[in-house]
Amino acid sequence: MARYITITLDKRGVSCRARLLDDEAPRTCKAVWDALPQSGSAYHAKYARNEVYTLVPPFAEPKPGRENPTITPIPGDVVYFGFEAWEIGNPAYGYDEGSEAHSDQGATDLAIFYGRNNLLINGDAGWVPGNVFATIEEGLAEMAAAAQDLWLRGVEGETLSFARA
Repeated sequence: MARYITITLDKRGVSCRARLLDDEAPRTCKAVWDALPQSGSAYHAKYARNEVYTLVPPFAEPKPGRENPTITPIPGDVVYFGFEAWEIGNPAYGYDEGSEAHSDQGATDLAIFYGRNNLLINGDAGWVPGNVFATIEEGLAEMAAAAQDLWLRGVEGETLSFARA
C-alpha cells in the first residue's frame, strides 16, 4: 500500500501531497517516514534553480547512502540530501549563524523541485547528487506558484514542513 506525505509552505498556506517511492528508495523512505514530522526555515535554491528546501538536524541512523540518486531532478521530485558540516557551513551561502547549516553534526536537506531544467551542481563542491524518495502527485501547480512567490518576494519567515498524510 502506498504511503503519502504532506509538504507545506506554512506562511503561504500551500500544501502538496507526495507518494513515497518505497520500491526505488526504501532506506531513504524509511528514514524520512520514521523521522516525520520535520519542519524548518524555507530556502529557495541559488544554484539548483527550481528548488525549495529546508535544513533539519540529521535524523537517519544509519544514513541511507545513495539510492535512486539524481543530479537532474524533475518537477515533482522530493529529494533527500545528507550533508556534513564542512559541506554547507560556508558563510558565502547566506545561512543565518544559528541555522542548521552551521551545526557541528551537519544537516539533512529535504527539498522539492517544482520546475524543469534543474542541475545539482555547486561551484564549491561540484556535483551534489540527492536521493529521490517521493513524487508530488497533488498540488504541484499551487506549490510551484508559491515557490515563485518565494523567489520574487523572499523567504523570510517562511517554513517548509513535511508530515505523514
